[in-house]
Amino acid sequence: MKILISGKTGQVAVELQKHLAGLGNLIVLGRDVLDLSQPEQIRAQVRAHKPDLIIIAAAHTAVDQAESEPELAFAINATAPGVFAEEAAALGIPLIHYSTDYVFDGSKPAPYTEDDATNPLGVYGKSKLAGELAIAASGARHLILRTSWVYSTHGKNFLLTMQRLLQERPELRVVADQIGAPTWAGTIARSTRALIERWQAGETGAWGTYHLTAQGETSWFGFTQAIAAHLSAQGKACATLEPIPASAYPTPAARPQNSRLDCSKLAREWQVTQPEWTAALSDCVAEQPR
Repeated sequence: MKILISGKTGQVAVELQKHLAGLGNLIVLGRDVLDLSQPEQIRAQVRAHKPDLIIIAAAHTAVDQAESEPELAFAINATAPGVFAEEAAALGIPLIHYSTDYVFDGSKPAPYTEDDATNPLGVYGKSKLAGELAIAASGARHLILRTSWVYSTHGKNFLLTMQRLLQERPELRVVADQIGAPTWAGTIARSTRALIERWQAGETGAWGTYHLTAQGETSWFGFTQAIAAHLSAQGKACATLEPIPASAYPTPAARPQNSRLDCSKLAREWQVTQPEWTAALSDCVAEQPR
């Protein structure tokens, strides 16, 4: 089986390359060979490789930066997935795409289900939602996997930033009134492998949109407390933490206050479940060099 992965150095793409090893021939397309803002490059690569499965693991994920470059965000997050999906439909192959909690406005008091109305607050969320709609309209068999608060041992993410700041500063003020589920990129990759294996075994659930995050919930402040606890267990001194409201930390792009996603549909349809966020964090930290 040939699996074409768009993305090479991103958090999820790196984990996919580790966790999909042995499933087939991985065709990994980074920016050096594929500019996602150029639809014809996408079509040319898919037609040249004729894969059996496409995984879109590359995206414009700079949430604040997207506010000042909406055309690029929409080209990468909306147009490109649609082109991939059109090519997948033409080949008669499935496609896996990763989306985000930012397609919701965060005003719901309970975790969001796949049937809840979308209402993105900013350019990033709007561009990702447009990508979802383009894939759905293509006719390709697809899995759109919405996740949240992604972190890993590489790239730019909350875990690595906080590990650094906790050791550099005497005090840290962290937002405590936005709630979600920190999700390790390794968890996403493992679940993706499980989904592919069920497809290969002919045990697929319904194709479509699903939520895929770690279980449980916390705030950015709670996530930081957990990160600090791991550092302390390694004998490293950490900053004093102070919880603050999101209003005290303004950003160019508005964030959903509630990013919790109900993942029961994925467990029900595909028998794929996720670990608690605290357990996944421990697994991720264990992979880091000391």
